[in-house]
This record gives sequence, structure tokens and C-alpha cells, in this order.
Amino acid sequence: MPFTPNRKFKQSPRFIVGSEGLYYDLADGRRVLDAIAGLWCVNAGHRNPRVSAALKAQIDVLDYASNFQIGHTAAFELAERLTQIAPAGMNHVFFTNSGSESVDTALKIALAYHRARGDAGRYRLIGRERSYHGVSFGGISVGGIGRQRSTFGPLLNGVDHLPHTHDLGRNAFSRGEPAHGLDKADTLEAMLTLHDASTVAAVIVEPVAGSAGVLPPPSGYLKRLREICDKHGVLLIFDEVITGFGRLGANFAANLFDVAPDIITTAKGLTNGAVPMGAVLMRDAVHDAFMQGSVSAVELSHGYTYSGHPLACAAAMATLDAYFEDGLIAQAAALSPYFEDTVHSLRGLPGVIDIRNVGLLGGIELQPWADGPGTHAQAVAQQCLDRGVLVRAVGDTIALSPPFTMERKHIDQIVDSLRAAITQTAQPTDTPA
Repeated sequence: MPFTPNRKFKQSPRFIVGSEGLYYDLADGRRVLDAIAGLWCVNAGHRNPRVSAALKAQIDVLDYASNFQIGHTAAFELAERLTQIAPAGMNHVFFTNSGSESVDTALKIALAYHRARGDAGRYRLIGRERSYHGVSFGGISVGGIGRQRSTFGPLLNGVDHLPHTHDLGRNAFSRGEPAHGLDKADTLEAMLTLHDASTVAAVIVEPVAGSAGVLPPPSGYLKRLREICDKHGVLLIFDEVITGFGRLGANFAANLFDVAPDIITTAKGLTNGAVPMGAVLMRDAVHDAFMQGSVSAVELSHGYTYSGHPLACAAAMATLDAYFEDGLIAQAAALSPYFEDTVHSLRGLPGVIDIRNVGLLGGIELQPWADGPGTHAQAVAQQCLDRGVLVRAVGDTIALSPPFTMERKHIDQIVDSLRAAITQTAQPTDTPA
């Protein structure tokens, strides 16, 4: 099982046997409120009627078609719809099957872009500490979570990392973008000087770091990265696998923060988690660099057997209908202020040392326990599950990413469960911030 202590799981296995709307059904007969949208992805609720109907209809028409040298219309229709909701100027799409594949694709496109322009000396990639970009060798190379990197030995060459932006001392209990940390972006300038900017191909960041514990960007941080990248001819990639498709109350984080990257990686909310799929969006200038030379030549030697799979396309288009025709992204934006206020009401509980949020993303950081990193959050998460609410422990942070279909009463239930769980598990060394 992925990212699971397998021996511990087998001692006391937990199984999901069904889902509906906001809930999971467990094998022991309990129904639990899903406060993490599956895994940051089931934004429109489980077994969304639009998505289920689209999948059932598609399987009776076309089960599979390759997109190598032949196409099917659904992939082109979906690509067109994605460009219509993407930030201005991002008019081209490459389909993948996951966030990890989207990141690898984006990194390869960035490297190939510079080569296509006759600038093959740009081979370096810059990520950021405490970032998560999937599990491929490219993703863990630019990623910044130590335990995921150290397990596999040497990774890609020519990779460096910006410092993370988490500043507990100055930014604890911020709402939205923290006030302090713009200076962390300026380290990119120094890094480009160190490595010689002419060797750097791209910088990749999560606009809001998710798996590191929900870390919103400091005010002005992303704009400053954009300015530095423009100055030195470096591509800027936003990993929006979590933040894309309304999680922050806007189509993309790029829209919310008013920063235009060159490439955006997506997955998760694209199909509401119903079928694996990812998509890489790119600006016209990136795409057009490949459209040179013979029209018979393959412009980009890259792709997957299941790129633009017909079932995934059907699920994605139905999901987009739910987001826009049913108003779910607008609903997420409207619910966000109440979510913020309610989550921040946990401040002052024993062991709560920080609370962070933006849109319908929240992180409650807990004071680490002496018996090991992550054990505090794991204990709280288990207590919440016992109370009928599924939350996620990432390190010593409880992460929340509820479906957009929730109402205020469900937010209340999540936070009431957390309040009880944090209080119940408190140790004598846990002090309120």
C-alpha cells in the first residue's frame, strides 16, 4: 500500500466499501464524513451524478482509443474546454494520467523548449524545500521532502532547491497569504547567480504547498518569482495538482494570486477522482517553440498509452459541468470565509501551534511529541475517525480539503470533531500557542 506502514495496517486494517456525496462507508458499518475530498481530489462529492452518468454512457460508445497518430474527438473537446478556463494565453494542453506524470511532462517540456530554441545549455531545474511534486524521479528530484528523496539514492543532476516559506515565528495563525516571507523569493536571484542563470531551464513551485502541511505563499512571493524568472529567461511552472479546479475558490491559483506561469500541472480535481487523469497547460510561446521544421516530424517525443483516455475525458467534462453549470467553484468561494473562521476557532487549544488556510484548504499544525514526528497528528486523526470524520495527518499537521458540496453544518462537524480530538489526546507537555 502506498505511503502506508503496511505491517501496522495489517494489524488493524480499515476498509472503505462505499461512498456517496460527502461520505465514505466503512467495512465495519460506519459512515464517516470525508473532510479531505478523497485525497484532495473529490471536489464535487463522491459518485457525483454527472460524472457517474458520463462514465456509464461513454463505456457503451468508446472504451479506449490511442492518441498516437490518430485521435478521438473527446480529447480535443476537453482540451478546448480547459483552455477556456485557464489563465489567459494558456491555449495548449498535454494529457497525462496523474499528477506525477504531469510534473514529469512539464519538466521535460521545459527542457525540450529551451533546446528547440537553440538554448540546450539550460538543463538545471529548481524546486523548493518542503514541496511535493509526485513520485517519479523527476518529481522527487525537484521535490523537497527529505524522507521521499533519501530513500532512492542519487536523483536527477543539476537540481537545486529554494528555501521553504514556512515561518512559524512571524506568520503563525495567518489567514490567507502570510505577511512575512517575500525575501524568500529573492534567494532565487542569488541561486541563479551561483549556477549561472543561462544554465537554468525552469523553476517549479506549488502555489500553495499541500502535502507539506498547507503552506500558503507569503504576500508578493509568487509575483517576485515571476519577475526574476522573466529577467533571466527561466520558465516558471506552477504545480496545481491540488490547487487547480476551484480548491482556492478560483479556477486556478494562478488566477487567485494574479500570477501567470508558463506551465501549469493538473490532475486530481480534473476528473473528481473518478478516473486517473492529468493535464499540462502551457502558454502559446512554449507550445509554438516546438512547431518548427518539417510538418512530418514528431514535435515532442513524449506521451503515454492512456493520454486523453476516452473514459477520463468523459469524466473530466462532466466534472467541469459540475464546477461551472452547478456553480460548485462559486460555492467553494462563498464557503471559504466561514471555513476560515471556523478552523481558526481551534486556536488556543493545547498543542495547536499554528493554523493556516486559503480557500477550502486548511492546516492545523500541532506541537510535536517526544515519541516521534507525526505521532501527535496521527493520534488526532484517529480520534476524529472514531468520531465519524476523516481528516489527514501530514507530518504534525492535520490537513483539511473538504468537498465543495459541503454546507456550514458539515464544517461545524469537522471542527467540533477536531476540537474534541485535540483535547482528548492532549499531553501535559502540550501548551496552547
